[in-house]
Amino acid sequence: MATTLKTTVTAQIDAVYKNVLDLGTPTDAFLKKTKIDLSNGTGANSADLMFHDQRTLAASGTEDLDLAGSLANAYGTTLTFVEVRAVLISAATANTNNVNVTRPASNGVPLFLAAGDGIPVPPGGVFMWSCPADGKVAVTASTGDLLTITNSSSGTSVTYDVVIVGTSA
Repeated sequence: MATTLKTTVTAQIDAVYKNVLDLGTPTDAFLKKTKIDLSNGTGANSADLMFHDQRTLAASGTEDLDLAGSLANAYGTTLTFVEVRAVLISAATANTNNVNVTRPASNGVPLFLAAGDGIPVPPGGVFMWSCPADGKVAVTASTGDLLTITNSSSGTSVTYDVVIVGTSA
C-alpha cells in the first residue's frame, strides 16, 4: 500500500480596526485569506512528501536540515525532496532568542534570493512560504539541499516547529 498526501496551505489575516469617536465607531473589517491546495503527486499543484517535527537547539546552536536524504517522515521513511512546495517555521512563545532560518552560503536550498539570506523568527513568531508551481525551489543533493536553523544567541535554548512539504520528483 502506497502513501498519499493531500495538503492545504492557508495564510490568513482577519482584523477589525475601530476608531471610537464621540458619535460613532467607524469600523474597518478586513479578511485576506489565501489557500493553496496540493493534490498527491509530483507535478504542479501537488506534493508527495512531508516532514514535520518539533526541535530544540541549544544556546547559540545551529543545525542544517538536509532535504536530500537525512529527514524521515512520520512512518520512518527517509525523504529525498526534489522540489519544495511549502515551509513553515513556528518559534515557541517561551523562547528568549530568535530562531533564524537561512539559506547557507554553501549547499543551501534556494528558498531565499541569495546564499546567506534568511529571516529571524522571534519568540511566538511564524515564517511561512508556499508556492504550488513546478520548478520554483529545486533541491539538489550535495549542492542545494540544506536549510539552516540557528538559535540567535547564547544563554537559553530555543524550540521550534518545522513543516516542509514537497515532491520526490
